[in-house]
Amino acid sequence: MLTTAQTIAKFGQPNEKGTYLVTINLPYPMRIAWDTDTTVTKMRCHKDVAHAFSAVFKDLLATYGYERIVELGIDLYGGCFNFRKMRGGSSWSTHSWGIAIDLDPARNTLKETSKTARFARAEYKEMIDIFYKHGFISLGREKNFDWMHFQINH
Repeated sequence: MLTTAQTIAKFGQPNEKGTYLVTINLPYPMRIAWDTDTTVTKMRCHKDVAHAFSAVFKDLLATYGYERIVELGIDLYGGCFNFRKMRGGSSWSTHSWGIAIDLDPARNTLKETSKTARFARAEYKEMIDIFYKHGFISLGREKNFDWMHFQINH
């Protein structure tokens, strides 16, 4: 997992304006997790990981199909870019660079472990493997908490 110093060295100092962000088109609509009647078809992320994010979403669609993505809640978008410190910490969150994404946060809360987190279930293994294939890690798989969170690791 990249340290804050390594992340700054690779992606630069984060800033509130997100001057390093680009907008990518999503291959399927995603529902805003806290307002599921609202969908998004684009996402802002760091320019250096835009291709990786796009590849993840294309692979998810090819693997699961849109109906299964919705059924599993993989389309519940919890956010990518959010200029802030880590919860309970003093270091920058990886969301400050737009190099992380949260999915289905209500059913994969920050402190949940593999005993209760949705993404720890067998039907999500392929999803997590797809993130790893494209250079991301899952905090759930790595640390057994924050199962909603996927961040770039190179």
